Amino acid sequence: FNWLGQDRTELATLDLYAGSGALSREALSRGAAAAVAVERDPAAARAIARTGEAFGAAGLEVAVADVRTWLARDTRRFDVIFADPPFAEDPWPWLLPACDAHLAPGGFVYAEAPRALAPPPPLALHRHAKAGHVHYHLLRRGEAAAPPEPAAAPRPR
Repeated sequence: FNWLGQDRTELATLDLYAGSGALSREALSRGAAAAVAVERDPAAARAIARTGEAFGAAGLEVAVADVRTWLARDTRRFDVIFADPPFAEDPWPWLLPACDAHLAPGGFVYAEAPRALAPPPPLALHRHAKAGHVHYHLLRRGEAAAPPEPAAAPRPR
């Protein structure tokens, strides 16, 4: 969330491979109007819904579904899409284009993967970092990462 900014007011988020649903709850706590959590494990999805109810998370929608199937059927667009699939899977060749199809203008895709991702156009890498074995990516439509700032020239003495 540090890369996305603290205020998510009135935005719609999509949490693919939601797991615990923590990203959806965090988005709602930062003002998101809607958070859709897609999780294929029914027990995990029920836990996301129960936790959301306990915290009064208005705007939380939980879908028990396979991510690929859900993306093929749903037509909504989202301001932020979180994608953190199991590392044993490699859904990126179909997942990134599917995310782009659901991305609102000016939106972001946040992706975690065991390797650096090369997003297909029109998505472009906005930011990337690595910690241990995890690569973190922030993608945006048509915007390449800015080059690093040049070093400041030394001041004359």
